[in-house]
Amino acid sequence: MVKYPDVEPGLKEEVPWSDSLTTYDREHFGTYLRFVDASADNASYEEMAQIILGIDPVEEPERARKAARSNLERANWMATAGYRELFAD
Repeated sequence: MVKYPDVEPGLKEEVPWSDSLTTYDREHFGTYLRFVDASADNASYEEMAQIILGIDPVEEPERARKAARSNLERANWMATAGYRELFAD
């Protein structure tokens, strides 16, 4: 039985950071949109970790918070700067 069926394969807890668009960003753009949307709805890091990343925040609170924060920070970068590179190609 899959515990979290909506979790996108290949997601990393610590998102690779770069000042420009990465292959990882392109592959997980949809997940970034989910983070931006969840943040706009005032979801907590714990909710984002559980629903989007499939990390149980009760069992692993530190891991859940760190992973959600990393992904949300990159998602916000994509929403404010990185998306421009998607259209520059």
